[in-house]
Amino acid sequence: MTGKLIHTLVATDVCSGWIECIPLLSRDQALVVEGLDALRRQLPFPLLGIDSDNDSAFINDTLLDYCKKHGIKFTRSRPFRKNDQAWVEQKNGAVVRRFVGYDRFSGVVAGQAMANLYRNVRLYVNYFQPSFKLQEKERQGAKIKRLYYKPATPCNRLTNHPNIEESTKKSLQSQRIQLDPVRLLHQIRDNQAALAALASPDDHTTGPGRTSLEQFLARLPQLWQYGDARPTHQRDISKTRSWRTRKDPFKEVWVDILNWLQNEPDATAKELFKRLQNKHPGSFANNQLRTLQRRIREWRQIMAKKLVYSCLDMNVERNEIVPVGANT
Repeated sequence: MTGKLIHTLVATDVCSGWIECIPLLSRDQALVVEGLDALRRQLPFPLLGIDSDNDSAFINDTLLDYCKKHGIKFTRSRPFRKNDQAWVEQKNGAVVRRFVGYDRFSGVVAGQAMANLYRNVRLYVNYFQPSFKLQEKERQGAKIKRLYYKPATPCNRLTNHPNIEESTKKSLQSQRIQLDPVRLLHQIRDNQAALAALASPDDHTTGPGRTSLEQFLARLPQLWQYGDARPTHQRDISKTRSWRTRKDPFKEVWVDILNWLQNEPDATAKELFKRLQNKHPGSFANNQLRTLQRRIREWRQIMAKKLVYSCLDMNVERNEIVPVGANT
C-alpha cells in the first residue's frame, strides 16, 4: 500500500472514561505533540499525566520536552504488556472501529471528514453513552468474581466526582442540556456516509445517512431489523445456499427409507438407522444418525404441508370454508 495512512490519536481518562480522538495525517513526532495539545485543550479537566505505549511516536524527546514544559507527568507501559493500555485498547474497538470501521483512509479530505466525525462522536459518547466501570474483582478458586458500578456516562462520573471544580460541573451540565442525542446520531450517520463514499467512490450517491433529520427519525424504529445501519459497517447480503457441500450419504438408500416410512409412519429415525446398519453393514457410521434425523424431519414437514394444502384444495372445490379448530 503506497502513501501515508491516517492514524487516530486516542486519549482515555481512566477515572471517568472520557475519550478524545483526533485524526493524524502521519505519525510524525511534532504532529503527535500538536494532537496531544489539541486534546489537552478539549478536556474538561486539567491534564496531569500521560501514560502511553512504547511506540516511537510517543517515546521521543519531543513529547518529553512538551510534558516537562506543561508540568505533565509522563509514563509508559511495560514492553510487550498490551494489557497495560487496556482502557485505550478498549476504546479503539468500542469507539474508533465501531464508528469509523475497518477501511483505511489517506489524504487531507479524508482527514477532514474523520475530524468532523470525531467532533460529533466525542459529544455523543461522553454525554449520552453509559458504560460499566469495574469496582473490584475477587478470585474464587478458578473463577474471578467482578463487581461493577452502576452504568454511567463519562459526563455523569465527572459531575459526581468530588475533585472536579463546581464551575466545570456547571459547564458540563449546561452543555449536556443544549445537546440533542438524536440530532448528534444523525450527524454521525452523515459523517459516516461521507467516509464510506471516500472508501468506495463508485457508490457515493446512495446509502444510509444521506437523509434529512425527519427521514432519519421516521426510519429509526425499524433500523434494528436491518442489523448495523452505519454506512461504514454495511454487511453483505447473505444468499441462501442451494448446493450441497458434501456427498449425500443416504442417496442410494433413500427409496428404501421412504418405503419404510410409508409402511410405518410412526417409525423413528433411530430405528430406521439401525435397519440401515443391519442391511448395509459398515456403510453408515454412528455419527450420521443426526443427518438422517434432520432429513426425515424435513420430509415429514413437507408431507404435512402437502396434506394441509390438499385439504384446502378439496374445500375450495366444494366451496366450503372450514374455520380453524372447528369440528367437521
